[in-house]
Amino acid sequence: MARRELQEINSGSMADIAFLLLLFFIVSATMYTDMGLVRKLPAMPDENTVQEEVNVKARNVFVILVNRNNQLLVEGQHMNIRDLRAAAKEFIANPNDNIDMPAKEMINIKYFGKIAVTKKHVISLQSDRGTSYEMYIAVQNELAAAYNELRNELAIQKFGMKYPEMEKNKHYKDQCDAINEIYPMQISEAEPKNTGV
Repeated sequence: MARRELQEINSGSMADIAFLLLLFFIVSATMYTDMGLVRKLPAMPDENTVQEEVNVKARNVFVILVNRNNQLLVEGQHMNIRDLRAAAKEFIANPNDNIDMPAKEMINIKYFGKIAVTKKHVISLQSDRGTSYEMYIAVQNELAAAYNELRNELAIQKFGMKYPEMEKNKHYKDQCDAINEIYPMQISEAEPKNTGV
């Protein structure tokens, strides 16, 4: 009886199939590209620059703490993330000239003339190392939205246009700069700590 030889499986096309499957999964995978923060960082200081310690009055600082349980403590009070934007807007603008909120200064701004602004306000954000990225981004989004809404309201009131539309049009650069001078985004972020809370 003659022995039959075992037939070999042609494995030459397996590499092609594996490559095509890999390519399929790479192309079809969902990539989140819109996550993150858009911030313009200040220029690096000169090496010879001596940093001065700045004294900031307590009324000019809006303190936000986020613990490892993703809970907000704003100005010493627990706050829901849904209420943060409105609280930040009130602090930044200080519409009622509240003595517990940022002091207003009269400054001369192009297109607006003499106007009272909270020039020295600062939003101080401190988070715990255990704070989730989602909560950190949510807090940042609410703070950015507070500034954007204030700028938009002022743009509509003064120029009859929405602020984002003005930003897209190079002819309104000076007007946008004036609005940014009234509501400068001043968010100070401290390095995350292990608060244990």
